[in-house]
Amino acid sequence: MTAKEIRQAFLNFFEQKQHHLVASAPILVKNDPTLMFTNAGMNQFKDLFLGEAAIKYPRVADTQRCLRVSGKHNDLEEVGIDTYHHTMFEMLGNWSFGDYFKKDAIAWSWELLTEVYKIPKEKLYVTYFEGDEKEGLEKDQEAYDLWKQYVDESHILPGNKKDNFWEMGETGPCGPCSEIHVDCRTDEEKVLINGATLVNADHPQVIEIWNNVFMQFNRLKDGSLQSLPAKHVDTGMGFERLVRVLQEKTSNYDTDVFQPMIQFIAEKSGTPYGIDEKTDIAMRVMADHIRAISFVIADGQLPSNNKAGYVIRRILRRAVRYAYTFLNFKEPFLNQLVPLLAEQFKGVFEELVAQQDFVQKVILEEEVSFLRTLSTGIQRFDKYQATDGIVEGNFAFELSDTFGFPIDLTELMSREKGWSVDLEAYEQALKKQKDDSRAATAIDTGDWVIVNTDDQSEFVGYDDLEIETEILKYRKVKAKGKEQYQIVLRQTPFYAESGGQVGDTGRLEDHSRQFWVDITDTKKENGLTVHFTDLLPDNLEGKFWAVVDEDKRTLTEDNHSATHLLHAALKQVLGQHVNQKGSLVNADYLRFDFSHFSKVTDEELAQIEVIVNQKIRENIKLKEQRNVPYQDAIQSGVTALFGEKYGDFVRMITFDDHFSKELCGGTHVKATGQIGSFKIVSESAVAAGVRRIEAITADKAEQYFLDQRRELGHLKALLNGSKDLTASVQALLDENARLKKEIEKTTLERVGNLKNEIVHHVRGINGVNLIARHIDLQSADAIKNLAFSLKDMVDNLFLVFTTEIDAKPGITVMLSDHLVKKGMNASNIVRELGKEIQGGGGGQPFYATAGGKNPAGLEKVLEKAEDFIPKG
Repeated sequence: MTAKEIRQAFLNFFEQKQHHLVASAPILVKNDPTLMFTNAGMNQFKDLFLGEAAIKYPRVADTQRCLRVSGKHNDLEEVGIDTYHHTMFEMLGNWSFGDYFKKDAIAWSWELLTEVYKIPKEKLYVTYFEGDEKEGLEKDQEAYDLWKQYVDESHILPGNKKDNFWEMGETGPCGPCSEIHVDCRTDEEKVLINGATLVNADHPQVIEIWNNVFMQFNRLKDGSLQSLPAKHVDTGMGFERLVRVLQEKTSNYDTDVFQPMIQFIAEKSGTPYGIDEKTDIAMRVMADHIRAISFVIADGQLPSNNKAGYVIRRILRRAVRYAYTFLNFKEPFLNQLVPLLAEQFKGVFEELVAQQDFVQKVILEEEVSFLRTLSTGIQRFDKYQATDGIVEGNFAFELSDTFGFPIDLTELMSREKGWSVDLEAYEQALKKQKDDSRAATAIDTGDWVIVNTDDQSEFVGYDDLEIETEILKYRKVKAKGKEQYQIVLRQTPFYAESGGQVGDTGRLEDHSRQFWVDITDTKKENGLTVHFTDLLPDNLEGKFWAVVDEDKRTLTEDNHSATHLLHAALKQVLGQHVNQKGSLVNADYLRFDFSHFSKVTDEELAQIEVIVNQKIRENIKLKEQRNVPYQDAIQSGVTALFGEKYGDFVRMITFDDHFSKELCGGTHVKATGQIGSFKIVSESAVAAGVRRIEAITADKAEQYFLDQRRELGHLKALLNGSKDLTASVQALLDENARLKKEIEKTTLERVGNLKNEIVHHVRGINGVNLIARHIDLQSADAIKNLAFSLKDMVDNLFLVFTTEIDAKPGITVMLSDHLVKKGMNASNIVRELGKEIQGGGGGQPFYATAGGKNPAGLEKVLEKAEDFIPKG
C-alpha cells in the first residue's frame, strides 16, 4: 500500500464506524496559552474534553498535523539521528466524546490493524496501565481483560505512569492509556531476544504505533486529578511509523513518505543515500524539517526572533546547517523541496498546495539570510584565538545564539584546529538563557473556582453591548509579578481577542449598579471567553451587568471593517495573489499584513485609498450571515484565511457581494459610512513576501488631516504666504545646495592649509611619527580626509585627532600599514582613549573613531596618545 492508500484506509474504516471526518487543525495553536503548537491530535478537542463546548459529533476521526519541538513533548534532537522521530508528523486519530469507551476502542484498533492492514498478530504487543500508588490510581483491569479476548497474555504488558498514563501538559485532560507496539525485527533476532523485553525500551525496530487514551481526568494545578464530566476516547496513531510497518521498512525515512525528497537531495548534492551515516542524517534532517517549516508557514506563522516564529526559524536553520556542513550546499537549496512536498500532500492538506509559491519564497529568503550569517560566524571563528587550546564556553554559546552554530559544528571546526570546547561552560550559558526565557514568560495560573454551574458560556456581543448575567467561575493568575483574575460569565457581550481584533474592555457592575470592577481585557481559551480584571466583586454569586466600553468597540469596528475593504482593494489593485498574513485591529489604528513580493508604489497606495474611501462613501450596509454551512460559503466565493480552523458552520461578513466577502468572527460597522474616512500612514516589509500597511479611520483620520492642514499653514507662513509651495521649497533646496558647495570648497582649502602646517610638527618617538592635536573642523568628512592625506605623506604615522562638533567630543585614530603589521590596532586604541570622554567607538585596525559626552576629557586624550607607542 502507498502512504496515500494507508491514510485513506484509516479514514474509510472509521467513517464506516459512524465517525464524522474533520479537517486537520492548523499547527499553530491559537486561544490556548498552555500550547504554542498542536502537539497531539486531541488539541483541537480540548474544550470538548473539559466540557466547555457543545458536542456536535460524538464520534470523530481525522489526520492531524502535529509538531513536537518544544515544551514537554520535544523530539528535535533525535530527528534525523534515529529512524522514527520527526518534527512535523501526522497523527491518525479517532475520538469518542462521551460515547463509546474502552471496549469499542480496543476492538476497532485490533480489527483495523489485523484485518484491514493485515499486520501479523504475533508481531503486535499491547500495554495497559499498571496503576500508581502515589496517585491513588488502580491498575486498568478493564483494558487488560478486553485485550485478553484478542491477544495472547504473553503479549499484554503492564506499563508505568510514564508510559501508560497520557497527559497533554502540566495541567489539562489526561487518563490511562493502552499502547500498541510492533516488533519489526527479523525472525533470527526474535529467537535471540523476547520482544516483550524490548517494548518501551527505545529499540529502533520495536516501536509504538498507536496509543488509545482513555480520557477521564483533568490534572489541576496542585497536581490532583479531577474527574471529567464524561469519559472520552482519544487515540493517536503515528502515520509515518504505520507506513513503515506496512511497507516493511526498517526506517520511516525509507518509505514513500520521505524517499522522493531524500532521493532529490541525493541527486542534487551528488551524494548517494545509504552510503555514509553523516550524509544520511543530513538528508533525513532536511527531508523531515522541510515539512515542519512549510506547514507552519502555510498555517500563518512566519520565521522571526520570538515565540513560535523563533522555533520555526531554529528548525529551518538546523536543516540549512546540516546541508551546508555535510552535503556542501553553499547556496540556498532547501526551498527547492517545497514543490515536491506540495505535490505529495495534494488532496490531503491543500493549504500548502495553495500557497506553494509563497512558502518557497519565504524559505528562500530565510536561507539567504542565514547562509550570510553562517559565513560571518565562520569568519569570526577563524579569527578567534583559543587559550591553551580551549574554546571558551561563552564564545561557543555566542556562535550558537547569534550565528546559529550548533555545538557539534563548533566542536568539528575546533578539532580541525587541534582545539577542544569547554562544554561545561557552554551548557551553563545555555541553561542561563533558557532559565531567563522561562522566567520572563512564566504565568502562574490557579485552578478554576466554580461559582455557578453551567455547560458553557455564551457570547451575545454581536447584538448587545450590555446584558444581565452571572459569574460561572474564576481563577487567579500571576504574570511578571502582577496578580489578576480571570472570570467566565454565563452570557457575555465582551468580544474576546481573536482574528486580529483586540478584546473588549468595560465594566462588570453589581446588580444595584453602585459598585463595579473594570474589565481590562477579554481573551479566548479553549472556546471560553475569559474576562481579565484586577479585582473580584465582593459577592460573586449575585446578578451582574456586563457593560462593554461602547466608544472603544465602535472605533475598533471602524478599523476592522476597514481591513475588509482594504483586503478587497489590495486584491483589485495588486492581484488575486494577495492574501491576509496577519492583522491587528484596535481603537487607534489598523495593521494589515499581506502576501506580495514587491514594495507597493505610491501610485498603487493612492489607488487603494481611493477605492476604500469610495466604498465608505457608498455607505454599504453590512450583510452578516451566521451559521452558514462551510462548503456553501466557500462555493459562494468567500475569502477564507489560511491558518484558521473553521467549523462546519461559519459566519460570513459581506460589504457588497461583488467586492468584499469574508469569513470572520469579529464585530463590524452596520454600514461603511460609519468608518468616515480611511488613510494609509505607512507601507513596509515584514518578511520575505509579506508587506504591511498601517492605516487610520474615523476620528484618527480626521485628526490626521487637521494636523496636515495646520502643518501646511505653518509652512505657508514661513514662506511668506507663497502660493506655489513646491517652487518655493525647490528654490530653498537649490540655495542650500549652492551654499553647501561653497562651504565644502572653503573646508577643502582649510584642510589643505592644515595638512601643510601639521606635517611640519611631527614628533618622532621610538621610530614612530606621532601627530596628536586638536582639530577645529566642523565636518567629520573633512577630518577623515585630513587624516588620510597625512597617512599618504608621513611614514610610520600614528595620528590622534580630538574634535568637538556641535558640542560633542570626538576622537580619530589613524595608523600606517607598517605599524598595523607590527601589532598596533587603531580600533583598540580608540576604545581605550574613548573612556576619557565617557564614550566608545571602533573601526578598522588602521582607522577608527569614537564619540562621547565629556569634552573636558579631550586634553587627557592627547596626553595619553604617546602611551600607546611601543617601547624600545
